[in-house]
Amino acid sequence: MPDLPFRPTLRRSWRLFRAFGVEQTDPDHFYGTLAQDSVDQIGTYAPLSGQWVLDVGGGPGYFADAFRAAGATYTPLDADLGELSGLGEPMAGTVLGSGMQLPFADNSFGVTYSSNVLEHVSEPWTMADEMVRVTQSGGLVFLSYTLWWGPWGGHETAPWHFLGGHRAARRYEKKHGHPPKNVFGTSLYAVTARGGLWWSKEQTAAEVVAVIPRYLPRWAWWVLRVPVLREVVTWNLAIVLRKR
Repeated sequence: MPDLPFRPTLRRSWRLFRAFGVEQTDPDHFYGTLAQDSVDQIGTYAPLSGQWVLDVGGGPGYFADAFRAAGATYTPLDADLGELSGLGEPMAGTVLGSGMQLPFADNSFGVTYSSNVLEHVSEPWTMADEMVRVTQSGGLVFLSYTLWWGPWGGHETAPWHFLGGHRAARRYEKKHGHPPKNVFGTSLYAVTARGGLWWSKEQTAAEVVAVIPRYLPRWAWWVLRVPVLREVVTWNLAIVLRKR
């Protein structure tokens, strides 16, 4: 097997956690770090060179350079024009649409990818089904999302989300004078590891390649086998599928 750049080590986890700490103050560093890590991780399951990649919830295009540097053709999709304009004018080829009703034909893409978007849609497993639908036979689906009961489940309202999503949102608005960007029940939902494990087993259109705690070192992946503990410790669940 070739010497791949992706290694799920403690050092890599620490690098990602540090990047998360500057998501608001230095988004270029945060998203650049996450994008390169994503490309390296996907490369352990399938070569990206020559593949057409759909990034569901791609936002303003932070991931474009990393995927294109790996030789992929990159198409971002987002439902929010404001998100797409975060770095200026949306890049050429950007698609405005819903992840729950992807505006693409069946079997269109070699790789479909989504990072930290599933928790922002009201029907997460409909979006997951849609990602499988538009993937070519033999193609790869990489879907990851933030778990509600993890330390970052409430996003900017964390850790108060442990006391309830609506309560955390009200507290945030009282403290800051404006609502949070991610409003529970409107643009943020309680998605769990249990839900992802259930969906991956119930769907029949793709083979399950891996279900792992995305940011944790390999020696900590055992937490996913322990109910309740996995909801808190996993942080982010990655589901990797290969379309039948």
